[in-house]
Parts: sequence; structure tokens; C-alpha cells
Amino acid sequence: MTNASIAGAALGAPVKADPYANAQSIEFRFRARRFAHVQRLIEAIIAERGRADIIDLGGTETYWRIGADFIRANRHRLTITMINREPQAIQDRDVFSFFEGSATDRALFADRSFDLVHSNSVIEHVGSWQAMQDFAANARRLAPRYYIQTPNFWFPYEPHFRFPGFQYLPVALRARLIMRFSLGFFRRIDDRAEADDIIRHHRLLSTREMRGLFSDAEVFHEKAFGLNKSIIAMRAEAPRAG
Repeated sequence: MTNASIAGAALGAPVKADPYANAQSIEFRFRARRFAHVQRLIEAIIAERGRADIIDLGGTETYWRIGADFIRANRHRLTITMINREPQAIQDRDVFSFFEGSATDRALFADRSFDLVHSNSVIEHVGSWQAMQDFAANARRLAPRYYIQTPNFWFPYEPHFRFPGFQYLPVALRARLIMRFSLGFFRRIDDRAEADDIIRHHRLLSTREMRGLFSDAEVFHEKAFGLNKSIIAMRAEAPRAG
């Protein structure tokens, strides 16, 4: 399942098949290109420390298939800990481990640090602005380097519901639409409270908001058709003391 579909599943929403499991899908190809940034960060850590201890906020083992060749070549130098509210079965236990929890929990791994925080298309699912701030604080705290990606609010195609301009519609109208139609990752939702909850947990961010959340990072864009498709906040070096 994707991060988006996991977010829906955690809320009890019915979801469609996972397009990211298909290496020929558009989503998979975008993520594979995006992984180049992640790979460079990991390579720098390995060059410094000999290995890389990574925490993936809201991630899945399936996502890391996009870097399968790199992971296979470095498997004895990598540990990837995934934090998710949705239970997962791990296949490659030599590299991956799973911790059931919330990426917005300010006490998350209070006694542990990592080399890299990674998160792909998750922060837009955590709910309130306060929850997003808590998520960002954890990303900044847990490792000297981080990579956080999220779809851009101002890209006209909403990626979760696959409906042009969906994110610009009033909240109540969005809820009514997913109760009437099967959209994107979701089959038609019968319950209004459930529909409202799904909309609340699919809140896209703007570049300005991402810069506010990750003020110590380089913030840049992934483009599609000449437009800013997604936003990436990346801190490639440890922040200086003072």
C-alpha cells in the first residue's frame, strides 16, 4: 500500500489497488527519479560513518523498492526503521524494522537518534496544523539530515483523489463528492463522519508552509509539465550549534 492508502486504511477507509507496486506506473517512475536525492544523502552518510541508520516516518517497505538495487548493494551498511500507525509485515528483516506509532508523537524515540529522517508523501495526512508542526519537529530532532517530500497544493492535479483542482473545493463539497463517487485511492464512502475524517487527513501544503515548517532546510520542487508537482525539504548537513 502507498503512504496515501495507508493513511486511508488507518482511518478505516476502503482503498483501491496500489499503483506504486507497478514499476511501470507513472507514480513509481516519479518516485524512482526522486530517490536520487535520498540516495545521495545516504551515500554521504556511509562515506562518513561506514553505515547509515535511517528512520522513515510513515513509510513502508514497499516504497523502498524504488531503490532496490542500491539497497541490495549496501544492505550490510543500512538499517531502516519504519514508523507507521498501520501494522506491517516485514520481509527483509536484515535491513528493515517496524515500529507502530505516530510520527507526530513528540516523545517518539526520545532516547535515540538516527543518521537520516526520511518521509515521502506523509505529512499531508497527519491532520491539523499542530500535528504537522509536531511531525516537522520530530524530523528536525531525530537526525542531523532529513528528506521530507509532499505533494504541492498549487499543482492543479490532486494526487490522492485524482481529481483536477479537488483541493481547491470547499471541505464540505469534497466530503460530498467522495460519498457519491469512487475517486483516486478510495472507493465511495458511505458514512459522512468517515468522509469528513478522510478529507481532514488529506491536506496539501504550499511551498510557503513547507518553508515555515522546515526553516533550516533547502526547499525545492519536483516538476511535471513545467509545474511544481511536489515540494521537497532537505537538510543535507547537520545544523551548526548556536
